[in-house]
Amino acid sequence: MDDDAATEILAATHRALCDRGYADVTLADIAAEADRSKGLIHYYYDDKETLFAAFLDYLYDRYTERIESVAGETPRDRLVGLFETVLADRKGSAGEQLRTAMLAVNAQAPCDDAIRARLERFDEYLLDRVAAIVADGVATGEFADDVDPTVAAEFLVTAVAGAHARRAAVDRSPDRIVETMTRYAERHLVADGPAEVSG
Repeated sequence: MDDDAATEILAATHRALCDRGYADVTLADIAAEADRSKGLIHYYYDDKETLFAAFLDYLYDRYTERIESVAGETPRDRLVGLFETVLADRKGSAGEQLRTAMLAVNAQAPCDDAIRARLERFDEYLLDRVAAIVADGVATGEFADDVDPTVAAEFLVTAVAGAHARRAAVDRSPDRIVETMTRYAERHLVADGPAEVSG
């Protein structure tokens, strides 16, 4: 498939998924969203499951680009920036659309090995990224020397996943979620205890 057509079909899958959810979206919906024929989609993808496996690879590239873009002078700044990037998406933003698509697909993971394997890549990527930031903070003395980066990352990534689900279910303020995560990090990671965080 030429790159333009591939991107168009995957972007249309993203839009259709956000509008209808995984269970309700059909290849016909995606074809209509892409302004392409259903036959063209079938030419490249055998079924909905095959298309969604490719779609998750497409989302993974966009997700990792967003995380890679997080900057900051210090590990604390980078950690807060990461919280803001993965949690503080505004209505209608690309980040919110990505989060909505991920939540729609997450529900399918227990029933679909291909989806579960791809979602594990997202989880492992975020775990590795958070653990690296925490390890950097411990190495520079900004975070307490008794903090285990792997354990801290496991907790923080689990909290992020829970925050996504809670926000979708009860529409909590993204700013409040970021503030809560930042306070936790300040209290439990920072060597000097609670302090002001830039970002």
